[in-house]
Amino acid sequence: MARLIAPPPPPGEPRAPGHDGPATARPSGTRPALPPPGTPGRLMTPPPQAAPPPSRPERLRSRAASARAAARRAPARAVSTARRTATRSAGVVRGLSRRALVAAVVALVLLVAGGAWLATRPPAPAPVTAADVSAAITAAQQAQASAEAAAPPDAGVAWSTIQPSLVLITATRPEGRGTGAGVVVNADGTILTAAHVVEGATSVRVAWVDGTTSAARVTKADTATDTATLLPATLPQPLVPATLGGGVRVGDPVFAVGHPLGLADSLSAGVVSALDRSVRVEGDRTLAHLIQTDAAVNPGNSGGPLLDRAGHVVGIVTGLANPSGEGAFSGIGFAVPIATAGGTAGSPPQ
Repeated sequence: MARLIAPPPPPGEPRAPGHDGPATARPSGTRPALPPPGTPGRLMTPPPQAAPPPSRPERLRSRAASARAAARRAPARAVSTARRTATRSAGVVRGLSRRALVAAVVALVLLVAGGAWLATRPPAPAPVTAADVSAAITAAQQAQASAEAAAPPDAGVAWSTIQPSLVLITATRPEGRGTGAGVVVNADGTILTAAHVVEGATSVRVAWVDGTTSAARVTKADTATDTATLLPATLPQPLVPATLGGGVRVGDPVFAVGHPLGLADSLSAGVVSALDRSVRVEGDRTLAHLIQTDAAVNPGNSGGPLLDRAGHVVGIVTGLANPSGEGAFSGIGFAVPIATAGGTAGSPPQ
C-alpha cells in the first residue's frame, strides 16, 4: 500500500496539533478528519458555474449578425484575392516577356551569324568533268615539256662538268707513239687512266685543257684491273679535279669522253647495257666486273672517263668488243667501275 506524505505547513504557520510526526496512511474510501475547532482554515473558491445555453431567439439573432459580418467581409476578401491573382499574373507575364525577349535576341544573333557564314563561305566546287581531266593532263604535259626544254641536256651538263679535268695522254714506245685519255682525280694532279695506254712507254706527256703540256711519270699500274696513275711534272692553273660518282644501274644514261681516232675532246652518249661483265683482252688476260655500255668508244677513248648525267666519273674506259679484229666500235664498250679504278688512285671504295 502506498504512503501519502503530507506537505509541511508554510513557514510561520503553526503546525496543527497531532501533526508533529509524519502522517499516517489511512484506508482508501475514508473521509479525512476535520480540523479541531479554532484551527485557522483556508477559503475554498467555489467552482465556476456554467453559463446557461442561449435561447432560440438569441441563437437566431447571433447567426444573423454573423451572416451580416461575413457579407461585409466578402468584398474585401474578393478584392484581396483579385489583387493577389493580378500580381501573380503580372509576374508570370513579366517572366514570359523577359524569356521571349531573350529568345528573340538569341534567334537574331544566330540569324546574323548564319548570314555572315553563308556570305563568307566559298562556293561549292563545280563537279569535275572528262573535259576538265583532259585539260589538266594537257596542261601538265605542256609544263613538263617546257621544263625539259628550259633545262640543259644531260650531255651538255656532263661535258661542261668534266672538260676542265680531261687530259690527252701521249705515250712514246720504241715502235711508235700512241694516244689515250685520262682524268685528273686529285688536287696534287694525279691522273687516272688505263694501264694499257702507258704500258711499255719510254716517256709520257700530258696535255691539259688550256693547251699546256707536261711530262708525267707512271706512279702505279695494275694490269689485273687495267688501271694506272700518272703524276705530271707541272700543273695547270687552275687545276680542277673531277668528281667521282657512285654505282650505276642498267638503263642509266652514260657518256664516254676522250680522243677517239685522234679526234680530241669528243663525247658520245649511251646507256648502261649490262653490269659485272668479264672479257678477254690482249696478253691472255681477263678483266672482270666491267660496265657494258652502248656509248661509242674507239681507240683514243681508252683511259677516258665514263660519266653519269651529272658529269661524275662512274668508270674508266678500258676497251671495246672487237669480233672482227678491226679495232673499231661495234656497239659494245667496257669500262672499269670507279669503285675499282679509284682504288688504284688511292681513293676510298665508292
